[in-house]
Amino acid sequence: MAQVSHPRRTRILPACPIAPSEKTRRQEQRDALAAKCRTVFERLRPQLIEIYYNWHIAIDPDTEQYLIDPTLKGITQKIRDVYGNTNEVKLTIFRLNDTGTCGRLWV
Repeated sequence: MAQVSHPRRTRILPACPIAPSEKTRRQEQRDALAAKCRTVFERLRPQLIEIYYNWHIAIDPDTEQYLIDPTLKGITQKIRDVYGNTNEVKLTIFRLNDTGTCGRLWV
């Protein structure tokens, strides 16, 4: 039998290195946004948790407007419809439950 050599797989697009200072700056922006959104979330949660328990909520901290949907896919679609496709982070998604987390926490 003849041996067939397989071409080595490579990246389709070249790597896009981000400077560590840029990564730090972006993380600080996300953390600041999350803190502002958390404040609004804590104020809204008691009103909404009884009706929309375990639904997803996306909060804009500047206007304090929010979007609600029972599924993560639905909330992301609503965000795209309202805010468009952009790389700028404007909202934080929470879940209307006791902790506000959207996924499983591993401790």
